[in-house]
Amino acid sequence: MNRFQALALAALSAAGVAQAAEFSTLEERMNRSEFTAAGLDRLSPEQLKSLNDWLRVHGLAPGAPVATGGSRNGVVEFYPDDNDRQAFEAHIEGRVDGWLGKTTFKLDNGQVWQQAESGMRTDLGLNSPAVRIKPMLLGSWLMYVDGCGCSLRVRRIK
Repeated sequence: MNRFQALALAALSAAGVAQAAEFSTLEERMNRSEFTAAGLDRLSPEQLKSLNDWLRVHGLAPGAPVATGGSRNGVVEFYPDDNDRQAFEAHIEGRVDGWLGKTTFKLDNGQVWQQAESGMRTDLGLNSPAVRIKPMLLGSWLMYVDGCGCSLRVRRIK
């Protein structure tokens, strides 16, 4: 097992016990590039089945708290699972020219999300674009922005 696989297992084990009836495999949870980047494509079918079986027992439980990535006085803050981690659609309020690293996005549903990955993009020029925010592996979220065919990892801050 490589470093990425061990990290994925350690992070998931800390989250609690998953209910088998609601389990989805790593292949279902990750897109192809994430699956490959984690080295999971190099596992034999038996190894992948074993890993998925372990995750079925030790993985993320529905409704479990999710770390926001923020901390106060060295303590990681946790919030209840947002909407049971269901994908949803909304619009960003106002003009979106891009993002620069810690950009925040206020949605028309009152939520505020912040860029959770490095990187920048400054060529958009979109007015109130529609977005689809969906849960990803290990408690992260991905925001797809209509009008540019682009996406970025985000975290909810309000």
